[in-house]
Amino acid sequence: MSRLSLNNGLAQPRIAAARVGIGGPVGSGKTALVECLIPALTARGIDIAVITNDLVTAEDAERIRRSGLIDPARVSAVEAGACPHTVIREDPTLNIEAADELERRFPGVELILLESGGDNLASTFSRDLTDFWMFVIDVAGGDDIPRKRGPGVIRADLLVINKVDLAPHVGVNLECMHRDALNVRGDRPVLLTNCRRGDGIESIVGLLEREVLFKT
Repeated sequence: MSRLSLNNGLAQPRIAAARVGIGGPVGSGKTALVECLIPALTARGIDIAVITNDLVTAEDAERIRRSGLIDPARVSAVEAGACPHTVIREDPTLNIEAADELERRFPGVELILLESGGDNLASTFSRDLTDFWMFVIDVAGGDDIPRKRGPGVIRADLLVINKVDLAPHVGVNLECMHRDALNVRGDRPVLLTNCRRGDGIESIVGLLEREVLFKT
């Protein structure tokens, strides 16, 4: 796939591993989703690496390194130092450099997951950085999130509604929330997940295979 690569300080197109962004509000389950995707992708023989973004720490990267799900050397951390969407949209240089470095260290890598720091509904990924990106919301955030039509909800290649098991405990009508999400997204996909149990993960992996990894 073609994208920008920083060689000698100059941005140039190159063919590289697929890069998939994962964004969404704080606490929606982005890191939990990454932890579910790692074994599911690995089981299908897909060579992967991970980049996490946090404001001023490497908390999420350390969590994934300690998980035992992936070689810790394959997990890189980017500290945004500002609004999280700055380094995935306005100036994704730090993430591009991190992805390029992972590809140099692991030449066989086929897919890099880039988890954004927790942000608001306006969070989106630059197409210079990712080939495909998903936006994660959760039912505990309220069933009105899709109706607010934030750019993350509307523009993402995939909208994930997570923590569906909590719906009856937080007064959310999951069927209505799902229907509203489909209505505002047109023909863009919406998938339901429960990352604590792994529900819905295979559907995401299948979509990534069709739309990113093996698309012709």
